[in-house]
Amino acid sequence: MGIPHFSDGRFKSNRLTITLDDEAYAFLELKANGNRSAYINRIIKQEKQRIIAEKIFQANQEEAQDSYQQQLQDWDITVSDGLS
Repeated sequence: MGIPHFSDGRFKSNRLTITLDDEAYAFLELKANGNRSAYINRIIKQEKQRIIAEKIFQANQEEAQDSYQQQLQDWDITVSDGLS
């Protein structure tokens, strides 16, 4: 499912009502510089990017451990043997 947007490329926005405890609300007020929505949007986007980067890292780790990498190295040695 794609992100809803207008034909001119702007993203649609949605309203949300949430409940925060006093400590979380005080922190939000302190850090948001008067624009809670922008602050929350920024935090959510940063978390999304962190999760994507983590998944990419995990996939790269799995690939590095895969025997496929060893097979490539074996072929590189085989191909270079006897070539001048």
